[in-house]
Amino acid sequence: MSERKVPETPIIKSSGDIYADLGIHLDVKDELKNAIAREICSLIESRGLTQKEVAKILGTDQAKISNITRGRLSGFSVDRLVNYLTELGYNIDIHFNRTQHERGRVIVHAPMAAVG
Repeated sequence: MSERKVPETPIIKSSGDIYADLGIHLDVKDELKNAIAREICSLIESRGLTQKEVAKILGTDQAKISNITRGRLSGFSVDRLVNYLTELGYNIDIHFNRTQHERGRVIVHAPMAAVG
């Protein structure tokens, strides 16, 4: 029996931006929505909350939280996602930087508000 040779798949190191790696261009609003959604997901995980618990806190339904955690953000405005973050106890800092040679990246720094 001859051994069948499987072609090797090249491994390419990520740039850290999966969308750029896949050749997908996101506009600034989409980048901002993704950054906010990542923060919401991080909060859910770090607090050990269920989607249903988060939905109750935000006065929405679990299906919307599921959409956020799955990256299905087309039905959400930036404003709505920012409001969700503040309802979850975040202060939001947005820094604007201008670059000469490339479009800037959106970075959201959202520290938890002091409780007490």
